[in-house]
Amino acid sequence: MNEFFSLKGRVAIVTGGGQSIGEGICLRFAAAGARVAALDLNLDNAKAVASKAGGVGLHCDVTKRESVIAAIDGARKALGPIDIVVNCAGIVGKTALLWEQDVENLDQVYAVNLRGPFLVCRFVIEEMLQRKYGRIVNIASIAGKEGNPTLIPYSAMKAGLIALTKALAKEVAGKGDITANSISPAVVYTKIHDTMPKATIDYMVSKIPMGRTGKIEEVAALVHYLASSEASFTTGQCYDISGGRATY
Repeated sequence: MNEFFSLKGRVAIVTGGGQSIGEGICLRFAAAGARVAALDLNLDNAKAVASKAGGVGLHCDVTKRESVIAAIDGARKALGPIDIVVNCAGIVGKTALLWEQDVENLDQVYAVNLRGPFLVCRFVIEEMLQRKYGRIVNIASIAGKEGNPTLIPYSAMKAGLIALTKALAKEVAGKGDITANSISPAVVYTKIHDTMPKATIDYMVSKIPMGRTGKIEEVAALVHYLASSEASFTTGQCYDISGGRATY
């Protein structure tokens, strides 16, 4: 019997892999047979996830060029040539109206949510071109398509990440079996939501026709498909995983 969406023999790196959605993706990849490197700002978290996934945990500050290069080199030395990249590291930033925002918050959100994925893609893509194989999946947000009030920096950077993905997909198209896609989740339940006011959760859920938050496992399943060899004719896309929330 065929093993659909098998990742056996593949090497994957996941930024933000030490917790939440990134952890879920690491575990899903490992279950599908991939050798996984969990990259995270928190090294202890990265190593904890790696121990579950049978892979390697590495420190990575995606805002710093040298840190990104070192983490990619470390993953390559430990596991082999990199086949799959998932840019999951991200921050929401300060919640405030535009006239209450400050440039420092904008710069910080930019550094993590857009510059970070740019750097990671920049330092893996040449290897993928040489080997004529690669899968890149960037975790954007429904905010990047719709624009969330009080989250202008976050919305803008996620929109930028979607555009980066589409442009990169066109640059590598026809140069081997290399694809680049993004996904745009609505609110996905993680442990951080246990600390948020019920009213806030209720408001977010009210925007979702399915009437619930997404699950980490559901996001990981979509990423798994896009990272598989079967997704060879799927590129330059941004897939909603929003419970029907999208209104554009």
